[in-house]
Amino acid sequence: MGVKRFIGYSAAVCCAVLSTAFAQEKESTTEAAKTAKAIPSQAELEKKFKELLTDCVFDGHWCMVRDGKLTEEKSEKYTIASATKSGGDVWLIYAKMQYRGKEMTIPVPIQLKWAGDTPVITLDNVNVGGGTYSARVLVYDKTYAGTWSAGDHGGMLHGMVTKKEKAEAAQ
Repeated sequence: MGVKRFIGYSAAVCCAVLSTAFAQEKESTTEAAKTAKAIPSQAELEKKFKELLTDCVFDGHWCMVRDGKLTEEKSEKYTIASATKSGGDVWLIYAKMQYRGKEMTIPVPIQLKWAGDTPVITLDNVNVGGGTYSARVLVYDKTYAGTWSAGDHGGMLHGMVTKKEKAEAAQ
């Protein structure tokens, strides 16, 4: 094969390879665009959080951390009436609690931080029901998990977030 013929053949092969590569890249870019999850706006994220925390129950378990070890888990259930944004990252969560034999709804001031599209309920030395608590509770896909402390003791918690009607029907 002559040099000119070899160069011509090589150029044709290169063009064929490059056009195939470009076509595959364009196809994968188009597929990626189709399957890419739309990133919600901050307003949409906050609306979703508010809807989740309206008439819901945090139903799960907690345990203490004692001497670097987890204690036995205990059941917990918190009924949330609603959540409203006060301004900036400050929200009020209206929690129903038993106090001296009576059910009361009390506003619990929290900071709502975001880990990407995931809300993190943040308490820093907040007086709730006679105790002062700090906590970080991540809420994701109708579940919650986090840590809490109350001065000289603390622990971990986790569970499901369900709508109040569904939680009552399951009892």
